[in-house]
Amino acid sequence: MDLSFVILVEMLYAVASLILIGAGLAVVFGMMKVINLAHGEFMMMGGYATITAVNLGVNVFVAMLVIAPLIVGLIGLVVERLVIRHLYGRLVDTMLATWGLSLFFIGMTTMIFGNTTTGISTPIPGFAVGGYQINGYNFFIIVVSVLLLIGILAVLKTTRAGLVARGAMQRADMAASLGYSPDRIYMATFFCGSALSGLAGAVLAPLVGLVPTSGGAYIAKAFITVIAGGPSLVAGLLSSAGFFGIVSQVFTFAISPVIGEVALLVAAVILLRLLPQGITGRFLKGRL
Repeated sequence: MDLSFVILVEMLYAVASLILIGAGLAVVFGMMKVINLAHGEFMMMGGYATITAVNLGVNVFVAMLVIAPLIVGLIGLVVERLVIRHLYGRLVDTMLATWGLSLFFIGMTTMIFGNTTTGISTPIPGFAVGGYQINGYNFFIIVVSVLLLIGILAVLKTTRAGLVARGAMQRADMAASLGYSPDRIYMATFFCGSALSGLAGAVLAPLVGLVPTSGGAYIAKAFITVIAGGPSLVAGLLSSAGFFGIVSQVFTFAISPVIGEVALLVAAVILLRLLPQGITGRFLKGRL
């Protein structure tokens, strides 16, 4: 019984982590069709923003949930105004530009913070379940991911801003004819996607040792999760994260963590081969 509970918690944690990692990219790529290869670096900057704020005496939860998303969102706003806005509809150019931005962010972070590993301790202690030890911070990540999905769904489905953003992404000319500025909508959407990336990096920062190249560890999982999910933002993110998280943890517990990571990648290849349009492209059509 104890082992079953531990496995369940670890599976939920794996799913929640993939949701957090992919949420910002799902907004930028899923809605705007912008391939942001600097997504991992936005997460990395969210982690550094959190660590810096905590070292300055800010409460760790305020640093993670408020300061880091705001700072990374503002950085994303500058990037969108200076670079991305000139490249909409040009996928290859956007890939090259964001790849260059990722190198720039790595270089700047290295200059400011150095190339040594840094981090903060988890603010929630672990506890024992029978003969097993569970990281209490995992529950916090699960709760944050659930609230994040509910928040994204609520904004896109029930608010005027969300409805306008969805409409502009589908028919920018129609939104312009109704008096809305697609340029401002794109700007606000990229800001939100960047802020979500910063939030993910901030929340995951206490679990990893952070270095300027840490973003590379997230980018592959983020793209796999978003692309395999298909066109629906929330349903796709939840379904693909759920599938990959469960597959990864099953093989992790059965064999080893390394095999769990390999199993995730193999599952992604098989899934995209069988469902090239993603899970929600074949199933759950019409879901948000």
